[in-house]
Amino acid sequence: MPVSARDRTVLGRFPGVTLGPVEEEVEEVEEEVEEEVEEDQVERGGCCRWMRQVCPGLFRQPEVDDITDTEMTGVDEEEKPDGGGGEKPQGGDQHDAHIVKVNSVDLMSEQSKQNRTEHHTDLYDGDDLILRRGQTFLMWLNLSRPFDPTTDKLHLELKTGAAPEVPKGTLAIIPLVDELQDDRWEAKIVKEEGERVQLSVNSIPTAVIGSYRLSVVTSGQEAELTSIHQPADNIYMLFNPWCEDDAVFMDEEEERKEYVLNDIGRLYYGTEQQIGVRTWNFGQFSGGMLASCLFVLEKSGTPASGWGSPVNIVRVVSAMINSPDDAGVVEGNWSGDYSDGTSPAAWSGSVEILNNYHEGGGTPVRYGQCWVFSGVTTTVLRCLGIPTRSVTNFSSAHDTDVSLTTDVYLDESLDPLDSLNVDSIWNFHVWNDCWMSRPDLPAGMGGWQAVDATPQETSQGTFRCGPAPLTALRSGQVYLQHDCPFVFAEVNSDKIYWQRNLDGTFTQIHNEKHIVGHHISTKAVGSDERYDITHLYKQPEGSEEERIAVETASRYGSKPETYSAPSAEDVSVQVTLDGDGPLMGSDAELSITFTNGSSEQRSVFLHSQVAVMYYTGVHKATLRRDRTEVDLPPDSVTSVEWTLLYETYQGQLMDQAALMLTLSGRVSQTQQILATQFSFRLKTPDLLIKPIGKAAVGKTMKAEISFTNPLPHTLKAVMLRIEGLGLLSIRKIAVGDIASQASFSRIETIVPTLSGPRKLLASLDCEELTQVHGVVSVLVGVRGLLG
Repeated sequence: MPVSARDRTVLGRFPGVTLGPVEEEVEEVEEEVEEEVEEDQVERGGCCRWMRQVCPGLFRQPEVDDITDTEMTGVDEEEKPDGGGGEKPQGGDQHDAHIVKVNSVDLMSEQSKQNRTEHHTDLYDGDDLILRRGQTFLMWLNLSRPFDPTTDKLHLELKTGAAPEVPKGTLAIIPLVDELQDDRWEAKIVKEEGERVQLSVNSIPTAVIGSYRLSVVTSGQEAELTSIHQPADNIYMLFNPWCEDDAVFMDEEEERKEYVLNDIGRLYYGTEQQIGVRTWNFGQFSGGMLASCLFVLEKSGTPASGWGSPVNIVRVVSAMINSPDDAGVVEGNWSGDYSDGTSPAAWSGSVEILNNYHEGGGTPVRYGQCWVFSGVTTTVLRCLGIPTRSVTNFSSAHDTDVSLTTDVYLDESLDPLDSLNVDSIWNFHVWNDCWMSRPDLPAGMGGWQAVDATPQETSQGTFRCGPAPLTALRSGQVYLQHDCPFVFAEVNSDKIYWQRNLDGTFTQIHNEKHIVGHHISTKAVGSDERYDITHLYKQPEGSEEERIAVETASRYGSKPETYSAPSAEDVSVQVTLDGDGPLMGSDAELSITFTNGSSEQRSVFLHSQVAVMYYTGVHKATLRRDRTEVDLPPDSVTSVEWTLLYETYQGQLMDQAALMLTLSGRVSQTQQILATQFSFRLKTPDLLIKPIGKAAVGKTMKAEISFTNPLPHTLKAVMLRIEGLGLLSIRKIAVGDIASQASFSRIETIVPTLSGPRKLLASLDCEELTQVHGVVSVLVGVRGLLG
């Protein structure tokens, strides 16, 4: 049923909101305004138009979809037209001839058009302009006359949220520039056809997602008149897993097809011995789904300024999919009585659920259980552009007191104490993994994050869970955000039995290991097969690494004494590298130093792992694992040399050549746990740039650029790029192949255009080697003062 509201700030934000009882008042005001207009035609030119902008709801809107308004700005007091008081001249004013106006805008938003196909949004139903951030898009502007760049000024404005502001990222002012640059809101004219111009618009990879309102603003050379054109159709901005600078970037196309574009999936259930499967229709591209998903965000009441972070979005969605504390999408029911709703087992997809929630104005849909919460979460997050998958954990623990154990309490006669036994182990539980970088956490915590929308325990006062990095869960680093203790207990807690003593205290009598977190499953990429991802959540069951993770995690729980504390903590470990670190193309050598501060012999069973990392901290691939025992004499410092051969990392590195060495171990004599991580990168060679001759404005000079290939194989299809503000515009040069250990040299001619201190930059790029660059300072003299 439509909701009546006297507060106009809700209009346009929620479906079904109307003015209700105030409509009669509006009609009376309209009649009064019309009478005043008839009485005073002069005031109509100023006051009425001012009133129309301030209180648009008092006036009937024009029939046309697009609106163009022209207003006077920067006019001196004595130059104001008759009527004064900030009068804004209409389209027929004599000043209008001085500025170019936008008659209409073609957003090129049809499904088959270039914008939609290049942004991988052509699967969304309808012809709205749906974009992914960090990528350029096109639009046509139909003008009142040909555009003259010498006198005409033009910029775009994109607004989202209730109160758009530039500092909050909800207002983007997009200038017209000659050349587009990455990481900037900019627009460039790329084609002109008479009175039509085509713009290429660049969005930033951190843009707030959601619905934007577009304005095209034009003015003359003196900026006395401004024309504002507002197309009727909004622009929708989503996360972009295809953009390397987006926090949700995923580099494998097959994985993007599966975790973003696939609208049908598989959900697993049953027991670890009898795994069942059902197909689920995610339907994220179906009609109305994008509007429904954005409605879920709006219903959360969170400010749009936080919608640029996938961490924030996932937190919001995991809270809004359930309903106990925020009237979210699905109401949970485990009672077995579903007579006033739909049985959770009856649903086969998310589309009907989300549409019902949207059309019902935010009334929770009855009913759901864990697989329903997970399926709807997958739909919403894939729709918004975050790579997501549904995950099933068999023998899944529910820890209620942050002990990171599943506790069973017995009385003096070993009978269960039902009032205390609130922890449980579910046959199966379904949640989600989402892919993103985690700049809020230490390096290495990006990648898959566990997110659970089933309302089990609260997180910061709200029923939600995650994102919890799988890397942290695997190593027991449960002190990292968000909700790692709860998820760790779900997959790797021990079952601890406690017996009540005569004095009312409890004593631990038994520890049952390896019964939680089995066959963690998700749909395989590109097929309907089940993919077991248990190894991503935990170390091999029963291994020393797994026990270290469990005991490390327990120290941060509510019962840190569950596992015996080490009798001493007198051994430390540190990783160091010499000088500037290893060079690309050579073996990487690090030193692992142990310090034994005790007067007794110590032995450490050490586990090491080296992995390739994205610069965002996301784990890409493990290169090598080692296990070794190190003997430490009393009161000693022992160094162990660690070497990574070039053959091991060849062809595996990403752009920044980043690696991480993870060490963990246990001191045999004291049970002390050692753990540390060390990030390092392989240093690439510099491009050498040498200026030749003196530099002066308008005078020819030269610069020599040289480079030696450090790799033991040929660099293919090498590209050189040089530029320098006030020295030369960007030049891209195809160098070709450079053989192993061979040198390359090139001399470039430069004619400086600006005097003073300048920088000449050069970069070299190819598939085998990136991040090769150089810079040199050039002091440019005024023309004629230097030879």
